[in-house]
Amino acid sequence: MPVDGPPHHLSLQFEYDTERRARMVERSVRIEVGEIDDDRSGARVDREGRTVEVRIGAADLVALRAGTNTWVRLLDVAETVTENVETARRS
Repeated sequence: MPVDGPPHHLSLQFEYDTERRARMVERSVRIEVGEIDDDRSGARVDREGRTVEVRIGAADLVALRAGTNTWVRLLDVAETVTENVETARRS
């Protein structure tokens, strides 16, 4: 489903300490775009500098909530993994 076509939209922006970390998070979650979309919702992931933006479009509010929950969880996992990788590199 296209992100800009449906009647319900949400834009989530996440800012990171460094552009490198934002890039790692963005690349980690971008691969899910299109894989978890369905006929009721879709998403797009973009990054500009230290900010990662996830845009979600949905046919109804239930699908928007479900899509939001999914993407927030994906970003949370990506953030945790990148933080662990950066911590391990400093050690």
